[in-house]
Amino acid sequence: MDVHALGWIALAAIILTMITIDVVGHVRTPHEPSMREAAAWSAAYIAMACAFGAVVWAVWGGRYGQEYFAGYITEKALSIDNLFVFVIMLTAFRVPRAYQQEVLLAGIVIALVLRLVFILAGAALIENFSAIFYVFGAWLIYTAVAQAREGVQRPDEHEAEEYRPSGFVRLVSRVVPMTDGFVGGKVIHRHAGRTMITPMLLCIIAIGTADVMFAVDSIPAIYSLTAEPYLVFAANAFSLLGLRQLYFLIDGLLDRLVYLHYGLAAILGFIGLKLVNHALHSNELPFINGGRPWEAIPEPSIGASLGLIVVVVALTVVASALSSRRAAAAGRDGDR
Repeated sequence: MDVHALGWIALAAIILTMITIDVVGHVRTPHEPSMREAAAWSAAYIAMACAFGAVVWAVWGGRYGQEYFAGYITEKALSIDNLFVFVIMLTAFRVPRAYQQEVLLAGIVIALVLRLVFILAGAALIENFSAIFYVFGAWLIYTAVAQAREGVQRPDEHEAEEYRPSGFVRLVSRVVPMTDGFVGGKVIHRHAGRTMITPMLLCIIAIGTADVMFAVDSIPAIYSLTAEPYLVFAANAFSLLGLRQLYFLIDGLLDRLVYLHYGLAAILGFIGLKLVNHALHSNELPFINGGRPWEAIPEPSIGASLGLIVVVVALTVVASALSSRRAAAAGRDGDR
């Protein structure tokens, strides 16, 4: 895929425009978005991501269009898992509801920059060390097992979880003077000749840096679907930038996605096996098949991969909705 510098400039311009619209249109006037507002903007973000995919399809062809959409849907599904952590963090820091948009947007921008670093590092590794696909595949299979185990935990085990700030966040809070509470939407406050940070700044740093944990899973996952850094970054950018409104849209519905971890486990497990199989097809390690490629199992096409991901996401949502409906009906019968 040959991407001209103008392609990168156009993508950067789209991302910066979306961030500017968020800052000017939403964050600058602190408020709690209504369900209608969150739904409208979530739909707008998805529409923009699909429009970008249509442009990729038209300019570079169906193969790269399918790779982009497969990557975007995968990243979107994985990003929902981020929302569980965001809920825990915003609750632990006791961020006022009116200022949560500002915290989420700033944290997402930090995450976007960090993911770009991961993407470029991943591209360099793939270019110079093809056996890295074995490592990526093994890690995703391990993560899939962990997601499946997470899915069998009881609800009270999830509710008992607490946010534990990273070592960096704890260090900052010890070294830098901090206000006792929030000061409006400020991240830095000056009082009586003394400059202090606010808990809001720490929450922004926590959300931004916590995404590194998710990038360790999502970046290898999307590199199994496309080896093009341009598509990898675009899919990550559109999935992340839509998270803020998605948070307010499904904040109260996260507990109803009871089969989310199983769905993510299926996607990650499939992608992990796909990566290992791809590594075998391009094998150069002397202790595996004598250093020769092993092509006994055909590699699934990008169309087949896209179809499987879409089906798994759809089944996860439908099964979760049906299970939640049955649980609600059982609860009503028990109250009678």
